[in-house]
Amino acid sequence: MLEQILCIDDDPITLMLCKKVISKSSFSKEIITAQNGEEALHYFNTLKYNNNKSKTNKKPELIFLDLNMPVMGGWEFLDHFTSSDYSEFNKASVIVLSSTIDPDDLAKAKKYPIIIDFLSKPITQAMLEYLKKKIDLNQ
Repeated sequence: MLEQILCIDDDPITLMLCKKVISKSSFSKEIITAQNGEEALHYFNTLKYNNNKSKTNKKPELIFLDLNMPVMGGWEFLDHFTSSDYSEFNKASVIVLSSTIDPDDLAKAKKYPIIIDFLSKPITQAMLEYLKKKIDLNQ
């Protein structure tokens, strides 16, 4: 079981579904959500600069990322997140969870080593079972 997952999506129903499915399948202890890439980067900046007393600052181990969002979309988020500014968080793997399976997006995803899979919405229990095997949660 993962300690923490971050779900980035502008659709509140998708976020609610992610939380329900992930909780039900015991995939992660904690689920954080952000409604766009900018909100997610703000969360990482908070972790980065509020290291005061909290030594147990958990970092998301896995990010479910939508591509098409207002304010800051998935690709722009990835460009920032994979920069040296966020290098301390780059151990997190990214699963693109999109409603569109555009061949151009699939090709573009291969350019980001941090992306470990590209899946179609909505998230399902079967998807999480597949991911458990893929990221080997039985360590």
